[in-house]
Amino acid sequence: MPRPEQPDGDALIALEFRRLDLGGLRRRVAGCAADAGLHGMRLQAFVMAVNELVTNAVVHGGGLGRLRLWRTGGELVCEVTDQGPGIPAGRVPDGQPPAHATSGRGLWLTRTLCDAFSVETGGNGTTVRVASAVDAS
Repeated sequence: MPRPEQPDGDALIALEFRRLDLGGLRRRVAGCAADAGLHGMRLQAFVMAVNELVTNAVVHGGGLGRLRLWRTGGELVCEVTDQGPGIPAGRVPDGQPPAHATSGRGLWLTRTLCDAFSVETGGNGTTVRVASAVDAS
């Protein structure tokens, strides 16, 4: 899946977050996404995907993350970055996790909820981008 484009202009949201910020951040993303043209199930799916990413950043990425949200062309793009140890090899799903797996469904779910998904990971952290097409209004 192609990597969503870099922002052309100012981000709708650009901030650092911690665990205590997650509820307010989810509401802020939902409001900005609705204003940008996502509605109904597509809005809910996008917010759920972003919530999964920010939760992963806090839980697995060292407790602190950075989120940027922007609209470019006909897409709403969200990028979540952490400075954790990276995702171990083989843990970024390219298909549905096995039924017996007890973890590892978050990134798979995120990938299924959005139109575009990319991940870059290494020893200095992880950056995940998701994007969804927005209404042309």
